Order: sequence, then C-alpha cells, then structure tokens
Amino acid sequence: MTRIIAITNQKGGVGKTTTGVNLAASLAATQRRVLLVDLDPQGNATMGSGIDKRALEATVYQVLLGEKTVADVRQRAQAGYDVLPANRELAGAEVELIEIEQRETRLKDALAEVIPEYDFILIDCPPALNLLTVNGLTAAQAVMIPMQCEYYALEGLSDLVGTIKRVRAHLNPALEIEGLLRTMYDPRNTLAQQVSAQLLQHFGDKVYRTVIPRNVRLAEAPSHGLPALEFDRSSKGAQAYLALAGEMLNRESD
Repeated sequence: MTRIIAITNQKGGVGKTTTGVNLAASLAATQRRVLLVDLDPQGNATMGSGIDKRALEATVYQVLLGEKTVADVRQRAQAGYDVLPANRELAGAEVELIEIEQRETRLKDALAEVIPEYDFILIDCPPALNLLTVNGLTAAQAVMIPMQCEYYALEGLSDLVGTIKRVRAHLNPALEIEGLLRTMYDPRNTLAQQVSAQLLQHFGDKVYRTVIPRNVRLAEAPSHGLPALEFDRSSKGAQAYLALAGEMLNRESD
C-alpha cells in the first residue's frame, strides 16, 4: 500500500525541504521505493537531490498542465529515490491553473498512474497556502508538519490545521495529520523545551518521538547536491532522519 505524504508548513525556513530530501534518502536506504515531488518553484528539493534545476527540459509544471506524465519527467537521484523536479517555471502554474477545470486535483490525477511503483510518495509543498499546496494536500493521504519549537510556530500551526480541515471538508475527506516533526531543535533552549512540551500536550502521539537537531552537516549537504546521508552518514542530522524513517515504518506496521 503506497503512502502519500505532503510535507507542509506555510512558515518558511522550518526544514520542509531538508525533511523531504533526507527522509526520501533514508526511506530509500531501507530498500523502500520512493518518489519525492518538488512542488516549490524555488526547486530546492530538486537541487538538494543533485539535479540541476536550470538544465531541466520538463518539470512538474508540465505535469500539472497535462502536457507530460510523471513517468516522462521524473529523474533518479544518486541517493536511490526518484524526483519529480521543479524550477522557477512552476511559479507560472498558479495563474494558469486557475483557468483549468479540476485545478485542485491535477497532481492527484497525474500521480495515479505511478502509485503502484512506489512505497512512499513525499510531496515537498511551497511555504504558502496556495493552489500548489492545495494540490499537494488533495493528492496526499496524510500531512507531515515540520516545525521549529519557537513561539510563532504555534500561531502558524493553527492556520495550517484550519487549512487541512477545509481541504478535508471540500476536497479530500481522507486527509489526516501524519505527524508533527520538531526540527532545528536545541535542547539547551528553554523556549524550545516549553514549545515542545505544549506540542506533546496538544497533539500527543501525533508528535514524532524523533527530534531533528540543529546540525552543521545537515545545513551544508544541500550545497553539495546531496542528502546528509550521502554527505556524512555519521552526522547527527543524517542519523536523526534515519531514525525518523524507522519510526514511520514502525508506525505503518503497527
């Protein structure tokens, strides 16, 4: 059974793309078949997977417009997973999709034909609650929310939960919260501890036990076009994402 997970948070800089790339690599390392969909016009998940976004002849943009299929456009990352890449072209999709029928289900419809080929499809959504994100949420079965343990993160979380409820009501009744992932975590920071405690109080076992630490190697890896697992497998960041993959697989088997 394929698991389709949208990784989203409308707040930027919380580790969405880092999570998408490193979780894809970690799941691939456990012999799972993984597709990472880059739905962000910045194309950071594409570049972080070692694919040059400037040299692409076709991207997820053409897939959303129905000009290409996923099978036409996907590329293989060195780390052993497939990528549906993106670049700046995708910014134009927002405007063009408004004119198209069933604009919210374009990604869902495109992914339908490749679902049997994968165990996991991870969708890296842009840091905005726009039509691209709605496509990601409509295509997914569940949402993973990476977030920093800081004051403003809690405010943004209530907006996101509201959006998930609206998508569930109108477009995707099966959508659920897969889990909340604490990222860039510094256990010495008192505020981080307090916010972490609040998350556990409100969301209980929806909060992953695995915590992603602040880690230099995790921050350096994208500039080399590699997941941390390929860049420095022994780093705390790489080990944390391997632990997250393990926790997810354990949840699936429970």
